[in-house]
Amino acid sequence: MQTTILYRPVGPKELELIRLSGFKAFPPRLPEQPIFYPVLTEDYAVKIARDWNVKESGAGYVTRFEVDRAFLDRYAVQEAGGSQHCEYWIPAEDIGAFNAAIVGPIAMIAEFKA
Repeated sequence: MQTTILYRPVGPKELELIRLSGFKAFPPRLPEQPIFYPVLTEDYAVKIARDWNVKESGAGYVTRFEVDRAFLDRYAVQEAGGSQHCEYWIPAEDIGAFNAAIVGPIAMIAEFKA
């Protein structure tokens, strides 16, 4: 199996839900969150965690994880404002299948606080 390394910037509430899963899954999306967006680079994840999550919730974290590439082939990479800001847009209803495609644990690799 081939895997792709992805990153996800999260706030404290989402990190706690990931922790409760044993670092195996991301939580279901809230009704106002129709898309789950893992990003392709650590730099982009750091920017979101540091610049957005800290402002919104007082802390931001970067997670790193591997996903089965065959699963990701169903989705196109999206540019969110420029070529440095690439991410997958996974519909909320696909989060269970996405979690099943995660290979190994989700690691928390960076932390930012206000």
